[in-house]
Amino acid sequence: MPDSALIAAVDLGSNSFRLQVARIVDGGLLPIDTLKETVRFGAGLDARGFLTESAQAEALAALARFGERLRGLEPNQVRAVATNTFRVAKNAAEFVPRAEAALGFPIDVIGGSEEARLIYLGAAHSLPATREKRLVVDIGGGSTELIVGRQFKPLLTESTLMGCVSWSLLFFPDGVIDAARLERAELAARNVLQPLVADIAASGWQSAIGTSGTARSLSDILELNDFSPTGITAEGLVRLREVLLRAGHVDRVELDGLRADRRPVLAGGFAIMAAAFAAFGIGRMTITYGALRDGVIYDLMGRQAQTDVRDDTVAAFCRRHQVDEAQATRVTQLATALFGQLACARSDVARSLMDAARLHEIGRSISHASFHKHSAYIVRNADMPGFSRREQARLAALVLAQQGKLSKLDGEGLGETEWSAVLALRLALLFCRNRMDDTLPPLSLAAQGQGHRLALPAAWLQTHPLTRYALEEEARAWLKSGRALNLQVD
Repeated sequence: MPDSALIAAVDLGSNSFRLQVARIVDGGLLPIDTLKETVRFGAGLDARGFLTESAQAEALAALARFGERLRGLEPNQVRAVATNTFRVAKNAAEFVPRAEAALGFPIDVIGGSEEARLIYLGAAHSLPATREKRLVVDIGGGSTELIVGRQFKPLLTESTLMGCVSWSLLFFPDGVIDAARLERAELAARNVLQPLVADIAASGWQSAIGTSGTARSLSDILELNDFSPTGITAEGLVRLREVLLRAGHVDRVELDGLRADRRPVLAGGFAIMAAAFAAFGIGRMTITYGALRDGVIYDLMGRQAQTDVRDDTVAAFCRRHQVDEAQATRVTQLATALFGQLACARSDVARSLMDAARLHEIGRSISHASFHKHSAYIVRNADMPGFSRREQARLAALVLAQQGKLSKLDGEGLGETEWSAVLALRLALLFCRNRMDDTLPPLSLAAQGQGHRLALPAAWLQTHPLTRYALEEEARAWLKSGRALNLQVD
């Protein structure tokens, strides 16, 4: 992306929605505009785990306001990510299309590990360049992420299902704060963190960093009330606990630096932070303002600069599963060339097709029989840095579709463009079956009615009877699926 171009990140958290717009200047980012909406989306889940109509309406209104600010930007200039509440809401699949329509851009629901990676990326860009290992703690509205990293590289990423909104609703639903409730909240948080203690201790982290709303709010309170000289300290948390217990209710807490929008989630956020200090032996925590939205915008800039972390992820999976790189390259080149001939080809689907072609054989490391099912399972369920849940789901569907009946894809929700990518991948595998660098005939793929037409020379087919038979079988498979593949032999 050229210098001076605008890019934007949208962070749809469980407590706040945030928008950040920046300009690329000399390879760096110059912040232009920031918007925040405290929607407390995580509190909009009912007892069954469904987003209420009122919560959806408030979120859609906020997204529409963001959409107005983003109007005029192209899709490749904006990335919107959604976190824990979108991950756990049982009606998220129905809500996301409405949210995308209100925003005007696609929304990526990201997993906890990807959220942790992006948080660390944002934090690292806001910190001095040192060689020390950092433990970054991000207490969000519905989840808490913990990352150990050095410079810009995360070394350990963890995500837990507790946040300031969910913990406040669970342990302080009426705002009452007493010793028994606070103890239960902290012990419950310690219980969640306990499985992570050994690995985080073994990482050898040297400094603790807090980021996002809870950490920044606690730091402001401790500093402005002279409970801590700077940042968050264990001693400062002890003094804050005493104040909370004396107040007895969140509405009676009188502290400098306590903003109105943080008051309802103060007790839950405090309990999680106190538990983290105790679990990991933190004495002092420095605060940074780099967070998820910053990580998203730096990641977006990296994608535009062709330093996409998804490339590193795919390469690592290929190495780990000992993929035949020569064959993967053959299939990738042919599949993307065929797909590129189609008018419906979209860049996001082309990207998924390229990754699917590179990863289609990773399941062979488990078993030769039905390896495509193993490949799809790995892709669908593994932590894949840089990929959203939607991207992983589409990638898994393409990998699963490489062979066998097409009817197994009926529940995947594929659009016509994705079905075209499936055809391109299956044809590429068919023509590259001998796993050699043979010269292929001219191949022309085009849409035709409810299906596709593949044109190729008759003379070449006459000398390749096995391929001809395979193409005829493929045409029959597509006919059974209700989508035609017509062979035009000239």
